[in-house]
Amino acid sequence: MSDGDDHPLSPMVRKLSLWLPLDADDRTAILALPHVRREIAANQYLVWDGDRPSNACLLLRGFAFRHKLAGSGARQILSIHMKGDLIDLQNSLLGVADHNVQMFAAGEVALIPIENVRQLAFDRPHIGMAMWYETLVEGSIFREWVLNVGRRDARTRIAHLLCDVALRLEVADLGRQTHYEMPITQEQLADAVALTSVHVNRTLMGLEADGLIKRDKRTIVISDWDKLAVEGDFQPRYLHLDPPRQARSA
Repeated sequence: MSDGDDHPLSPMVRKLSLWLPLDADDRTAILALPHVRREIAANQYLVWDGDRPSNACLLLRGFAFRHKLAGSGARQILSIHMKGDLIDLQNSLLGVADHNVQMFAAGEVALIPIENVRQLAFDRPHIGMAMWYETLVEGSIFREWVLNVGRRDARTRIAHLLCDVALRLEVADLGRQTHYEMPITQEQLADAVALTSVHVNRTLMGLEADGLIKRDKRTIVISDWDKLAVEGDFQPRYLHLDPPRQARSA
């Protein structure tokens, strides 16, 4: 079986290969997973808080976001997901979702039965290790986002998120570190950094006036990466983009 880019599950192979090298048998096993491709509308929910998902969701096209709602109805966006992300891998073991996952805009997913994902992880421990690494990196990103909204000022929060999205889009081959299409609206950005839309707009205008970024609708051009990273207190270590690529056991 080919593991070419035209296979629907090839983004999963590519993403897991970021964490550990996968041999031909590993790649073939991933591509052999049963799955159903599904077009997803803008704003459609992939996971509801309280669900017992029967499928793991591989994002093939578009962007999704993980969020929780406060008792007041206020929304906090917890993470942004893009092509190749296994959105609810954690629920293959936890069973019950404790948050929502929703699409930003229309896209496509591959639905893979949880039982098959779980079995693959146990049958092929190297794939299981890569999946484990994936969930650990997600946890690292969550910690950084908590710090961002809890202990950084508005300008720092937004500069940090702009750097975060830039690097992750580049790794997913969806943009360049200094030039990309922001996948979320200004209102959604506000929910990701716990600010009002007005405050976000004013802060973006300030970053632009200071020559750190340029904007054209949703296009972001980072004019001075080093200065923006300093403004955003951005250290990419939490993304683990250069993980220890452990050698396979004999």
